[in-house]
Amino acid sequence: MKSLTINGSKRESVGKKATKALRNAGQVPCVLYGGDAKPMHFATDEISFNNLVYTPDVHTVNLEFEDGDKFSAILQDIQFHPVTDAILHVDFYEIGDKKPITMEIPIHTEGVPKGVKNGGVLRYNLRRLRVRGLPKELPDYITAEVTNLKIGQKLYVTAVADDSYEIQHPENTVICQVITSRNIVELEEDEDEVPADEVPSTETDDVAAVKEGEDN
Repeated sequence: MKSLTINGSKRESVGKKATKALRNAGQVPCVLYGGDAKPMHFATDEISFNNLVYTPDVHTVNLEFEDGDKFSAILQDIQFHPVTDAILHVDFYEIGDKKPITMEIPIHTEGVPKGVKNGGVLRYNLRRLRVRGLPKELPDYITAEVTNLKIGQKLYVTAVADDSYEIQHPENTVICQVITSRNIVELEEDEDEVPADEVPSTETDDVAAVKEGEDN
């Protein structure tokens, strides 16, 4: 899995005034959970998230601080301003080589379905697969082979099962399917189909501080 380094500055003050000052300076308040110690608050430049948030790729994050502390983490939650889309707050979750994590991995389809060649349309029901496994074993993306899909057939999450992760969706969850379109041609009768195989976030004090500052 790809890795990205973010440099942060630890925060002692996490009140509303401190948060407003951070935002005015182009910084994003963050918190790191999941370790043996209590949650750690820190801040980093908003530009640090360009290659983490605005990309379909999956990354683990190397958090590095001015005192030499380093942590491996994943992005757990991110909150945006409802109007400007500016990043208001970010939660990270500390990971270790022997501690399983749950992540959403992008799905890449491979091949051109038979049904599409005969006039059908491939419709995607799922773009990312939620899986659980050890960080070092999770792939950057999951490949779904769709070549044999005929019109009316579906590809289920069980088609991309792998020993390196545990799928966190019901077995009848559909990744994609081939549906009819106006230019469909007559097909020979298809064979019987054989199935191929979130923690709601709460508004933090940091976010509340931003909103309060906007109202003043």
